[in-house]
Amino acid sequence: MESFTSFFEAQSSSRGGWTYESLKNFRQISPAVQSHLKKVYLTLCCALVASAVGAYLHILWNIGGLLTSLSCFGSMIWLLASPPHEVNKRVGLLMAASLFEGASLGPLIEVAIDFDPSILITAFVGTAVAFGCFSAAAVVARRREYLYLGGLLSSGLSILIWLQFASMLFGGVTALFKFELYFGLLVFLGYMVFDTQQIIERAHLGDLDYVKHALTLFVDFVAVFVRILVIMLKNSSERSEKERKKKRY
Repeated sequence: MESFTSFFEAQSSSRGGWTYESLKNFRQISPAVQSHLKKVYLTLCCALVASAVGAYLHILWNIGGLLTSLSCFGSMIWLLASPPHEVNKRVGLLMAASLFEGASLGPLIEVAIDFDPSILITAFVGTAVAFGCFSAAAVVARRREYLYLGGLLSSGLSILIWLQFASMLFGGVTALFKFELYFGLLVFLGYMVFDTQQIIERAHLGDLDYVKHALTLFVDFVAVFVRILVIMLKNSSERSEKERKKKRY
């Protein structure tokens, strides 16, 4: 019973510590780690721009598909297999992987543009805001505070994989698809917090591979963006269908 009491006291004290001053408190992060985080987020922004270029190229020339997906996966594997000192090569591979990923998402983005372009903008802004908020939470939190989420998130990811495998075997079920969408969104939002704090912790231990860390955050960002976009498209489509039925009757 005492352990439960101490746990809730610690939680309440940590909530009470969330003030404007705590948001400006980066004393727990050394200058070297702060510089590393700047490189990570700058590289991530460049990767997102490359991904947008890839999506635009698909809209122009319809290049997105299985080939771009395999090229994206191959570029990521090549990047992770390259030694850290080959920085320029690894940055180039990250940009190539991002461009191929954007081209692979091109068909989905094209559907969103044809249906309602504002949905695409809202989904991207929503993802950016969520990423900023969850990353900020991980940065200003105590060191290692969210690392315990690793096991829970890995279990959630395993559940998602099994759900996709089940849908392939037994066909797409609407309820299963909805659960997979929302549960996957929750899992990857958690990964934003976990991966950000893990990057900070690894940087404190001397791992300053900002290219690999930017790739990790890029994967999280894209996973959240895709799910938010699909959810918004699905909800808008259902709303339009209901309005069409009302007008018909």
